Amino acid sequence: MALITGRRGGPYELEALIGKGGLGEVYRARDTQLNRRVALKFLAPGPPGNEETLARFGREARTGALLNHPNIVAVYDVGTHDGAPFVVSELLEGQTLRSALSAGALPADLAVHYARQMTEGLVAAHEIGVVHRDLKPENIFITALSVVKILDFGLAGRRQQALEELEDTSVATWPHNLLGTVGYMSPEQIRGLALDERSDLFSVGVMLFEMVSGVPPFWARSPVETLSAILQQEPPMLRRYCDAAPDLERIIRHCLVKDREYRFQCARDLLVNLELIAPAGLQAGRNRDFEVSPIRPGLVTSLLKFM
Repeated sequence: MALITGRRGGPYELEALIGKGGLGEVYRARDTQLNRRVALKFLAPGPPGNEETLARFGREARTGALLNHPNIVAVYDVGTHDGAPFVVSELLEGQTLRSALSAGALPADLAVHYARQMTEGLVAAHEIGVVHRDLKPENIFITALSVVKILDFGLAGRRQQALEELEDTSVATWPHNLLGTVGYMSPEQIRGLALDERSDLFSVGVMLFEMVSGVPPFWARSPVETLSAILQQEPPMLRRYCDAAPDLERIIRHCLVKDREYRFQCARDLLVNLELIAPAGLQAGRNRDFEVSPIRPGLVTSLLKFM
C-alpha cells in the first residue's frame, strides 16, 4: 500500500516512509494547516473478517485522543485516505526502550527516571479509567531529550469494560483470547481475569527489573514455560545480576507480587515510592543535566508498535 511522498491526504502532506510492517505503514508528514511535523499511521487493507484489527486500530485512536499527558504519545486526528484509515500523532525522535536495552542493563538512576515517567503517564490514564494491558519495552519510547512516551493503546480497556468482563466468565478465558505479550503479562492477565490498574503496575515492575538487570525476570525456552514462570515462580534476586539498592529491589518485588491484592494498589502509590529513591536532581522529572545514552542518528518514529 506504499503511498507516494508529496501527496496530500486532507491537510497532511506526506514526506517520507519511516516505518513499515504487516499491518500498515507510518509516514512522516506535514500538517499544512498548523505547519507542524506529524506521524501518519495507515492501516493496511486486511482480508475479509479482519474486524478485530480494524477495531484495535480504532480503539487506539479513540483512547489516545482521551489522553493528554507529556508521557503519553499525543493523538491529533483520524481520517481515511483512498479507503485506508489513518491516525495522526505527534512525531517522536529517539528510540524504544527495547532498542535502549539492546546494549544491556541501564544505570539504576536512569532506570528509575524512566520508570517514574512511565508511572506518571499511567496515573493520568488510570484516573480516567484506561488500563493499557500491553506495556512492554517495545511500547515505551524514549525521545532524544530522554522523555518517556507510552505508545500503543490498541489493547487498552476501560474500567467499565473490566467490570463487564468480570461478570462474563466466557471473556478472555481461552489461550487464543489472551491479550498482552508473553513475559510482561500479569498473573491475572494470563488467567483471563478482568484487568484493572494493578495489571499495568506488574508490567512496569517487569520492565524496571529488566532495565536494572539486563534480563527479564520471567523468561524461559518457550512461551508456555514463560507463562508458567509468571504464575508459579518468584522473580530472582537482583543481586544475581547487579548491585541494586535494597529500596529499589523492594519496589520491584512489590510490583511483581502474584496476588494483585498485595501489589501497589494504584499508580500514584508506585510513583510516590519511586520519587523517594530518585536522585535529588531528578525529583522534578527533568533531565537537563542528566547524561543519557546517545540516540542513534536518523531514528525517527512514532506509534510503530503494529510492526
